[in-house]
Amino acid sequence: MSDPNSPTRFNEDKATYTVRGGGEAPDLAAGVAAIRNVLKTLPARPGVYRMQDARGDVLYVGKARALKNRVTNYTQVDRLPKRLQRMVAQTRSMTIVTTNNEAEALLLEAQLIKRFRPAYNVLLRDDKSFPFILLRADHDFPRIQKHRGARRAKGNYYGPFASAGSVNNTLNALQKLFLLRSCTDGFFKTRDRPCLLYQIKRCSAPCVGRIGVEEYAELVGDAKDFLAGKSTKVQTKLGAQMTEAAEAMDFELAAVLRDRLKALTFIQGTQAINAEGVGDADVFALACRDGVMGIQAFFIRGGQNWGHRSFFPAHTNEVPEDEVLTSFLTQFYEEVPPARNVLLDRELAEGALLSEALAERAGYKVALSVPQRGDRRRLMEQAKRNAVEALDRRLAESTTQAKLLREVADLFELAEPPNRIEIYDNSHIQGTNALGAMVVAGPEGFRKGQYRKFNIKQAATDDDFAMMREVFARRFARAQAEDPDRDAGDWPDLVLIDGGRGQLNAVKGVLEEMGIEDVCLVGVAKGPHHGREGREVFHLMDGRELTLPVNSPVLFYLQRLRDEVHRFAIGAHRQKRAKAIGASPLDEVPGIGPARKKALLMHFGTARSVRGASLDDLKKAPGVSAAVAQQVYDFYHSR
Repeated sequence: MSDPNSPTRFNEDKATYTVRGGGEAPDLAAGVAAIRNVLKTLPARPGVYRMQDARGDVLYVGKARALKNRVTNYTQVDRLPKRLQRMVAQTRSMTIVTTNNEAEALLLEAQLIKRFRPAYNVLLRDDKSFPFILLRADHDFPRIQKHRGARRAKGNYYGPFASAGSVNNTLNALQKLFLLRSCTDGFFKTRDRPCLLYQIKRCSAPCVGRIGVEEYAELVGDAKDFLAGKSTKVQTKLGAQMTEAAEAMDFELAAVLRDRLKALTFIQGTQAINAEGVGDADVFALACRDGVMGIQAFFIRGGQNWGHRSFFPAHTNEVPEDEVLTSFLTQFYEEVPPARNVLLDRELAEGALLSEALAERAGYKVALSVPQRGDRRRLMEQAKRNAVEALDRRLAESTTQAKLLREVADLFELAEPPNRIEIYDNSHIQGTNALGAMVVAGPEGFRKGQYRKFNIKQAATDDDFAMMREVFARRFARAQAEDPDRDAGDWPDLVLIDGGRGQLNAVKGVLEEMGIEDVCLVGVAKGPHHGREGREVFHLMDGRELTLPVNSPVLFYLQRLRDEVHRFAIGAHRQKRAKAIGASPLDEVPGIGPARKKALLMHFGTARSVRGASLDDLKKAPGVSAAVAQQVYDFYHSR
C-alpha cells in the first residue's frame, strides 16, 4: 500500500496515478519542476497523460507510445512553441493512465478530451449527435424511422446523415418508394382502417391487412438494397414489374409502380454530389486562413450522398494542420461509426495508428487514403472547394460579429468586446408553470449547449420582479461556488434583462447583496409604442436610458438576442405546461409506472375512481398484480 500523504497516488486496478508537484505560482520554473517530479515514477509504456493546474482543472490531454519519453519533452522548454510554454507554466500536477498499446491510448485520449474539454487541446465544437435511419427487425412488419443516440434497438442502422433535413428527405423518398410503415407499434395495433399515409401512397397499410408478411418482406429487402447502394437493381426490378402489370392489363398496379419508379429516378437526379462508384466513404478536407481552420465532411453510403457538414474546431491557433485533422477525426469517431474508407486531402503522420484505432473500435478494417485519380479524386476536389468556401463565409461572419461586439462594448462602455453575453426572461400564464430562462451568446454566435431553465420554486409567480430575483440569486450563487476566480469563462461580460427599470433594479439589488458589483446589467424594454419595432429603450445601471436609430445594426443584433430568449422561454414554458396537463394523481403513488398507470385509468376511467376502488376491484384491473393493487390501496387508505 502506498502512503496517502506521498506525492504519488496510484490505483493498481486502473493503472492510473496522479503526481503532484510543489509551488502554486504561475511561472515556467514551477511547471517544469512539477513535470520533473512526475518523471521520477513514469514508465516507458504506452498511455495517456493529463496536465492539470493548481486547482486540478485539466489543461491538456495527450497520448504517447512511451510516456517517459514524451513527457520529458515538456521539460525542454526552449524547444516548445509559445502555446505549450504557457501550458507548462500553468501545470502543477499530472494524471497518468497506462494502456496496452498506442492505439488504445489514442481512443482513450479522445474520450478524455470530450469529457474534460481542456483549454490546450483541439476541440470538436459541434458535438451534436448525428441522425441515422433505423429499419427495425423486431416485428413481422418492420418499421422505418429516424434515430438518434445509442443503437440499442434490434435492426439495421444506416448513416450517419449530415443533418435532420438529409435524413428526412431520404425517409420521405423511402416511403414513396417502398411503402414501409413509419408508425409506432402501439399505433399499429389499434388501427381498424388505413391512415392518411396509405391514402397518399406512402404506406402499404400492413396494419389492416392490405399487404401480407411475405409481400412486405420483399419491400423491406428492396429498401435494404437501395440503402446499400444497389439502386440500379431496384430500378430494374420496378421496371420489369411495371411492364408485366401493363401486359396483364392491371393498369392500376402499373400506375403505382410507375410512380415508385419516378420517385427513384427523382432521388437519383437530386444528388448534389456525384458519388457514383465511391461506395461507402467519409470524405474530409481541411482549409486554413488567418489562423482559423475549417473541415468539410461528406458522408457517402452506397454511392449516395447522405449530406455534408462544415466543422470549425476550437483551440487551433499555433497547432499544425496535420495535428488538427488527426485530433478532429479521433473525436469525431468517438460516437459515429466510421465508413470502411476514409478519404483525406493529405497524408497524416499518425495515419496508420489512427486506422488501427478506428478498426479496433468499429470491429472492421478502416482504410485511410488520399485519392489520386478517378471519381474519388474528383470528390475530394469538391470537398476541398467546399471547405474553402465555408471558411470564407465563416471569416466574413466572424468579422461582422467582431465589429458588432466592439460597437456593443462602446455602447455600454465595456472595457473590451464581450466574450459572453447572457440574456434573461420569465415566462408564465397568470402565474402558472412559471420559469426563468437564460440564453448565452458570444463571438461565435449562440451557445445553445449553455442555455438554462430555472423552475420558479420560492418567488410568487405573479411577481415578475421576485421571479427575476430568484433566477439571478440561484445562477450567481452557483457561479460563485463553482468558479470564484472567474477562470472558466462562465461569468458574463454583459447581462441583458428583458424588462425595464423595475426588473433591472431588482436584479441589481440581488447581486449587490452577494457582493457582485462588476457585472454590467442592461434592461431592454419596449418603448412608448409597444407594437413598433426599433423603439426599444436600454436602461443602464446608472439610471441613464438609451435608444438607437431604427436602422442601427447594433439594435438589430440586440433585438436578435432578446428574441432568442423569448423563443427559448416560451418553448420551455410550453413543455412544462404540456407535462403538467398530462400529470395525474396516480403519479404520486410510488412504484406505479406509465404502463400500470395507463392500465388503471383505462379500467376505472378516472383517477378519482382508482382512489375510491376496493382492494378486490383493484386486483381485477388488467396488468395489475395483487402486490401492486395492495400498494395502491394502502397509499390512498392509510391516510
